[in-house]
Amino acid sequence: MKQLTYAVTEQITVKKFLQNHQYSRKSISAIKQNGALLVNGRQVTVRYEMHKDDTLTVWLPDESRSKALIASHIPIRIHYNDEYLIVVSKPPFMNTIPSKQHPHDSLIEAVYGYLETHGDKSVLHPVSRLDRDTSGLVVFSKHQLTHHLLTGKIEKFYLLIAAGHVKDHGNYVYPIDRASDSIITRTVAINGQHARTEYHLIDYDAALDISLVHAKLHTGRTHQIRVHFSAALHPLAGDSLYGGNSLMNRQALHAAEVRLTHPITGEKLHILDALPEDLETLLVNMEVHHGRTRFYD
Repeated sequence: MKQLTYAVTEQITVKKFLQNHQYSRKSISAIKQNGALLVNGRQVTVRYEMHKDDTLTVWLPDESRSKALIASHIPIRIHYNDEYLIVVSKPPFMNTIPSKQHPHDSLIEAVYGYLETHGDKSVLHPVSRLDRDTSGLVVFSKHQLTHHLLTGKIEKFYLLIAAGHVKDHGNYVYPIDRASDSIITRTVAINGQHARTEYHLIDYDAALDISLVHAKLHTGRTHQIRVHFSAALHPLAGDSLYGGNSLMNRQALHAAEVRLTHPITGEKLHILDALPEDLETLLVNMEVHHGRTRFYD
């Protein structure tokens, strides 16, 4: 079991303390049934009233990994790893989690392979996901509780290459829904879900008529960046699903940066991921100098 320890600074019940620390009702129930709550080393219930200078220890219930997930030993780049979460770099052409078309050799299985070699038996929960052909940073929590604490609280930034001359800075605020004729394709739709993408132009190549852009997700809809730039008549290079050109054999989209507050320690984490080789090659063709593109240095 994973153990969390808290210093109590006021008179408060265990239940209220946990709620104040963003524990969900589901998490509290699971701890009551299969974990443990101790105050100053003595087991208590959620109704117990704590006092200033008490120490609360929470034993999180053990979890079981899905038997369908088979650990693999595909090399992956690890950016951050501790008892509670792991941040890794997903290469292009790899699923974040298995699908019917690609049941194995997913990123989560590669991370399980890495953890196994280091004696870590944690159960992984993807907090962020990327499309199969998108590369870059993915965050996994190592318990359902930390997954809950992180959901919706990670700032995500992308580098992309788009057709045409994207203006210097702006926001695409277009609602997104599933296309009526496809289970995969998304489209801008009046009755769709609110979606906002903020962007900054880094460089423009007039010869190739393409722009290098830094984008921040303010919402997290499926294919959001791809749909927004396509709707703005700047489809991503290589994105055949949304009208992109053939400069690459996948969409030119890389999850280059994440910012988050560690859900347990409170540490501010800022993680950057270098571009994969195919995007680096395209940037060389654009004659973009690294000193001008600080987002992937």
